[in-house]
Amino acid sequence: MKISIITACYNGAATIGTAIESVFAQRGVDVEYIVVDGGSTDGTAEMVKEYADKTRNSQLAARNCTFRWLSESDRGMYDAINKGIGMATGDVVGILNADDVLEGPDTLAHIAAAFGQGSDGRPEPVDCVYADIRFVREDLETTVRYYGAGGWRPWMHNWGYMPPHPSVYIRRELFKRLGGYRLGYSISADFELMVRYLCRNRVRAVYLPECVVKMRMGGKSTKNWRANVLLNMENVRANRENGYFSCFAMMLPKYLFKVWGFIFKK
Repeated sequence: MKISIITACYNGAATIGTAIESVFAQRGVDVEYIVVDGGSTDGTAEMVKEYADKTRNSQLAARNCTFRWLSESDRGMYDAINKGIGMATGDVVGILNADDVLEGPDTLAHIAAAFGQGSDGRPEPVDCVYADIRFVREDLETTVRYYGAGGWRPWMHNWGYMPPHPSVYIRRELFKRLGGYRLGYSISADFELMVRYLCRNRVRAVYLPECVVKMRMGGKSTKNWRANVLLNMENVRANRENGYFSCFAMMLPKYLFKVWGFIFKK
């Protein structure tokens, strides 16, 4: 199995190096890494090019890891991700944000193994694997919040609760059949895609009981209260556009669950 990892970035020079290094450190699985830059002005593209130059004809090829990149203007993060999916050749696609890192060097190998493990424990191909993530401080080690997905059930999408997007890996063929990320969303195109895939179309999914991504605090959807309001409005819209009832008030109880992630950080 080959896994394609896509990083969409714009002016991410301060952090993208750690994301790239975490992908290059993977072992035991074929990896295709694709970075799609939106025309950064802070040196991001130049930094990515340096990595490409350094890794060309290097040990990465011997370890079954390829690196591709693109830098051009786009219509935002989700457009960039869709471009990356269009470039991908792997069996499975995962998204790694420019300021996140994979948990450890065996993370992708564990994800690949989970794609051959059915929900009842018997070998059975699955379409999607999701897992846990943890929010960390700048040192990438101090956990602030643990986001566990083990208790997630499909009905929870009505209430705005889904597995953490950075932990979700999907067979590439599904993007052709079910479509990619919808560009009419500012923040919640990932939530909409998961509602469409996991709930509306009931793709075969399995939970991997481990943390797969360390995520720096301060993402686009959580930077202030206005972002949270927009997030919840778009989550309601995502449910309704997929044929499910939802309203803004139903989005609020999920914040009680988030509190547990700050208390029980594993």
